[in-house]
Amino acid sequence: MVDVLSQNEIDALLAALSSGEMEAEELKKDESQKKVRVYDFKRATRFSKDHLRSLTRIHENFARYLTTYFSTQLRTFVQINVVGVEQLPYDEFIRSIPKMTILNIFEAEPLEGRMVLEIHPNVAYAMLDRLLGGAGAAPAKINALTEIDTIIMEKMFSRALESLTEAWRTVVEIYPRLEALETNPQFMQIASPNDTIALISLSTKIGDTTGMVNLCIPHVVIEPIMPRLSVHHMFVTHKKTKTVEESDALQERVNKAKLTMVAELGHSEISVHEFLNLAVGDVISLDKPVDQGLHIRVGDKLKFIGSPGTVKGKVAVQVTEIVSEGVEEEHDE
Repeated sequence: MVDVLSQNEIDALLAALSSGEMEAEELKKDESQKKVRVYDFKRATRFSKDHLRSLTRIHENFARYLTTYFSTQLRTFVQINVVGVEQLPYDEFIRSIPKMTILNIFEAEPLEGRMVLEIHPNVAYAMLDRLLGGAGAAPAKINALTEIDTIIMEKMFSRALESLTEAWRTVVEIYPRLEALETNPQFMQIASPNDTIALISLSTKIGDTTGMVNLCIPHVVIEPIMPRLSVHHMFVTHKKTKTVEESDALQERVNKAKLTMVAELGHSEISVHEFLNLAVGDVISLDKPVDQGLHIRVGDKLKFIGSPGTVKGKVAVQVTEIVSEGVEEEHDE
């Protein structure tokens, strides 16, 4: 792999050559020497840069869906952004998170294996406080979750995981399902210590409280769909043509769809006092003459004009006119 210098490194190199701090001969000598790169077999590279870019795009959408979901649920200002996507050993991830944190362990069929959504305690407890009627402030001291706290968080984060379905839809249809909620990382073992994981870090702000949300995806879980994470695969659209059978089936379903049809006799306005004193036999005057056609609506759209009558002793309406598309409805003054 060829190392590419940044613009700042190029400027610094030119400045050193101009000032005499570095000689051109030394630079040539360095280039002639054999370069050795250190490779740590414990940090095996499983994800290419192309894969990491694709994961970044997917989870930028995930962050937007989460922002909308939590804003609606908590009824307060929520901002979630992707700050980094990297690969590292699973053991290093476990050592980097707090000893007391919120770990949502889940599966996502048809993928095999488990993943985890780690929520920093400040963020999780601020969400809990907001749901229970508080201002959404982080607690001064992190206490163990009560049974009620656990149930509330499981329901909230279980629904939050549904956003992954929408975010991953361009790659594969997945159906996340929360398996367990843990608070101690030592009790969570979803991969071997040296297994490579993709870690997606999301900065989260709820009101005045900030913290991190980390999504840990082991390489073995998404290895079967790795080819689909290429940029070429994600941006190539496949035009799907419907067969005759599919078109007929769609037409049949549309024909069976039920619609509400209403024939309006007219409108009237009365006072609350008059309404409360209505009795059997009272007559309410409508705003439409008897010789004027009735408005027949399909759903909330005016589609026909008709006249009232009876058929075999039952109330009926005869369609006398079809309302053309774009004809505005007239309102009596």
